[in-house]
Amino acid sequence: MPTPSDTDPTDSTQDGFSLLQHGHKDMVQATAFNTYGDRFASSSVDGKIKVYNRHKDGSWNLCDTWGAHTAEILQIQWLPPTIHPHLIASIGTDGRFKLWVEDPTLPPSKGRRFNSHSNRPIYELRSPSRAPYLSFAITHNATTRHTYLALIDRNAILTVYENDEPENLESWTDLDRVNVCERPKRGEEVSFKVAFDPNLEPCYMGIRQGVARDALGVVVASMNRASIWRTKEITHNVSLGSSTMKEFYLAAELKGHKGLVRDVAWAPGNIRGFDIVATACKDGFIRVFQVTTPGKGGARGGGAGGNTSSGSGATSLRSKDFSKIPEKTIAQQQRNSAENGNASGSRVAPSGIGAGLQYTRPRNPDAQQQQQQQQQQVREGEVLHVAKEVSRLEANRNPVWRVEFDADGQLLGSTGDDGKLMLWRREPSGSWSKSSELAMTRTVVG
Repeated sequence: MPTPSDTDPTDSTQDGFSLLQHGHKDMVQATAFNTYGDRFASSSVDGKIKVYNRHKDGSWNLCDTWGAHTAEILQIQWLPPTIHPHLIASIGTDGRFKLWVEDPTLPPSKGRRFNSHSNRPIYELRSPSRAPYLSFAITHNATTRHTYLALIDRNAILTVYENDEPENLESWTDLDRVNVCERPKRGEEVSFKVAFDPNLEPCYMGIRQGVARDALGVVVASMNRASIWRTKEITHNVSLGSSTMKEFYLAAELKGHKGLVRDVAWAPGNIRGFDIVATACKDGFIRVFQVTTPGKGGARGGGAGGNTSSGSGATSLRSKDFSKIPEKTIAQQQRNSAENGNASGSRVAPSGIGAGLQYTRPRNPDAQQQQQQQQQQVREGEVLHVAKEVSRLEANRNPVWRVEFDADGQLLGSTGDDGKLMLWRREPSGSWSKSSELAMTRTVVG
């Protein structure tokens, strides 16, 4: 029987994997790598966070351990290096969001390297509703130097904060607050997740339809639903001029889920002209959605209404020409005026804009309800988004817990109750198929 020292170091089954004895006193709840992949953090139900450093030989050594929360830690994340290279954010069931910064002058493994500020974080935010935060996301725009923090609590309240001073992470302003779904009942199993659009700007087709270049985008998992929210510019007139602020609106709903949505992910690389979003559901499926901005009339990339007859004097209808959508009323009113015997020409057929202004609601209840839904979806300053499910991927009929895209948005990873890591690749046709599967196996040495 060969000893461990006799193991062939070139064995492919041994390369690329490291088993860490985490040392937590309870179950590990969350893990996170930094941007460069040379630091690794883990958090546990015991309320502690551990940070590991990767050495040149490929081994991982413990850097420090400290008590971050007085309750279970649900999520941790390294902040972008454009803000600070050694910042960690965390949330726990104690209802607090905290920011921890490393002091490299202190020795490691002393429990004070990340909480040297009187054993406290550099910033702490308590949930105003006393409901614990269940998920958070952070994004930073290096051009505008603005940092945005999204937090969602158990009461289904999504709150977004803004910081315009990366040097001072203690100054956050409340940007907007929305209810993403109905408040769950007490004792009910809940699932909430939030993720920002990782792209620097919205896709160019959305910008053509009126989405602002600095607009924010978030995808939210709320119980059995998933939705996409965008920001629009709201102008308020004041005595010394006008002020502009961002306000979130519901852009699209990702439908088709038959269980709790555990995780959401937004793919980078929207140069393709549309966005790709993935969801992980308790029903055992990973769903991939393609999100487009067709405009109010449904035309892809052009005007909303298309070109009308040149004889009527109407022009193509754009998304900003109407606050509500006329449903094919232009040609109908022109035909009615001709049937009434208006040969003298005293009544001129209304133009496209005039038809929209003179349009009255139909008496048909179904048509009236459809029109009201369209008006609710597209209001002033909002851009219509359409989400289409392009792939439904089955994960061995086991509940899926996590999904994540790679840096190009062409590879999707998922994990579930079966303990396997599955990789899905995007085909040239736009659909997704299984690429590989990774599982840990136990071998008995006897």
